[in-house]
Amino acid sequence: MATSPSHSIEKDRVSDSQLEKARDGYDFGGESQLPTPPSLTEEEERRLYRKIDLRLMPILCVMYLMSFLDRVLIDYEGNARLQGLESQLNLVGNQYNIALTMYFIPYCIFECPANLVLKKFRPSIWLPSITVVWGVVMTLMGLVKNYPQLVGVRVCLGIAEAGLFPGVTYYLTLWYPRHALQYRIGLFFGAASLAGAFSGLLAFGISFMSGTQGLLGWSWIFILEGIATVTVGLVAFFVLVDFPVTAKFLTPEERAYVIWKKKYDNSSVGEEEHFSFHHIIQAISDWQIWLHILIYFSIVGPLYGITLFLPFGEFSTAQSQLLTVPPYVFATIVLFCFAHFSDKLRLRSPFIYAALIMCLIGFSINISDVPPGVKYFGTFLCVAGSYAGFPGVVAWLGNNLAGQYKRGVGMALHIGIGNFSGAIASNVYRTRDKPRFIVGHGIELMFVGMGLICVPLAVTIYKRINKKREIEIREGKKTYTPAELRALGDRAPDFRYIL
Repeated sequence: MATSPSHSIEKDRVSDSQLEKARDGYDFGGESQLPTPPSLTEEEERRLYRKIDLRLMPILCVMYLMSFLDRVLIDYEGNARLQGLESQLNLVGNQYNIALTMYFIPYCIFECPANLVLKKFRPSIWLPSITVVWGVVMTLMGLVKNYPQLVGVRVCLGIAEAGLFPGVTYYLTLWYPRHALQYRIGLFFGAASLAGAFSGLLAFGISFMSGTQGLLGWSWIFILEGIATVTVGLVAFFVLVDFPVTAKFLTPEERAYVIWKKKYDNSSVGEEEHFSFHHIIQAISDWQIWLHILIYFSIVGPLYGITLFLPFGEFSTAQSQLLTVPPYVFATIVLFCFAHFSDKLRLRSPFIYAALIMCLIGFSINISDVPPGVKYFGTFLCVAGSYAGFPGVVAWLGNNLAGQYKRGVGMALHIGIGNFSGAIASNVYRTRDKPRFIVGHGIELMFVGMGLICVPLAVTIYKRINKKREIEIREGKKTYTPAELRALGDRAPDFRYIL
């Protein structure tokens, strides 16, 4: 049995053996509609993917920027909460925290179904549609009058936004090779760290509208953000494209190359791309998804935790909002550096581990009895570690799942269940624990410790499986048909896990 072209020396060239395999009757990605893929030099390939980046990434980044802004404007203590939301709606006790939590429950539940329908309804229709819907919901949030209405709108917001992040990450795996994925997820998720930087500035600026038309500042924050989101969604209908085979901004030869690159990215025969119920069973029963969920907890818990912890209560509202900006700018820089070198070195785990170490140091500083300036330094490490580590966590599992629907279900389970750590983080930073927040920081350190154990465990298991498969191929005791290899997916002997 031939080894995967991902392990051959001429991996960026279309070989005769690969073209022969393409004639086994399996039409991957609509390749039969396109000409023979050209042989591209390394520079020509870079230009092709830059062309794709310029078409896909700007609108996706803006959509996620709006999503994260819409989500965190209520979460940040220095934004809507300090602009009169809590007092005007007469929120008492833990009602504010419950309103935060109620977003995550439907958000987590609906992520997996949303990924299943993505290909059916086409990305260019599905993703803009849910963007418009959550923009409308966000606008209505600015008009709520009491606690039950706030909770109801938060639930609707969670349902509407559930399909975006897992949908886009899955969508990117249909376009980019495994070793180019983290940088694109980094570009996409970098919008979230920018949202963290800009939300404080936006809230501070919009707060001056308080009293206009009889509405307080918090209402205008939600209304204006909602209107902007609807606008972005409408633009996305005209900009977003579906799949490489139908991408009219590419030439037929370029489309053929992108499909060829994906076909032989993680297999010698291409991956399964037609839906069957057994893909759901494969995902649910795959050990690596459940281990990666724990790794996801270790990054996302601190990510949402530091989001809720900032800004600092010992400063004025304006100072607190402005102090949130530098840590998120620093986090964005670290995020792009990690993403670039992770793809270049074709490694995920070392950068995830480095991010966890940053979180460990940062939260250890903040749980300590030290001056505010030292704690502020610690928040730089907390924000940078959690935000910079996140794209690697998502890309790592996406790289190691084969079969388009199995990957879609697996990534949705990964993100959906993993985001329950966000629901936990919404309730651990209690006002009565000020100023050290020992309970909140302690729980975040627990999440980090979970990752420090699970990441090396995953690497060890992956190494053992890869070594076993190398021996199996070398000995050649069993041969497989192309259809059998596709059905096996990431369990096929020619598939190699990325570490």
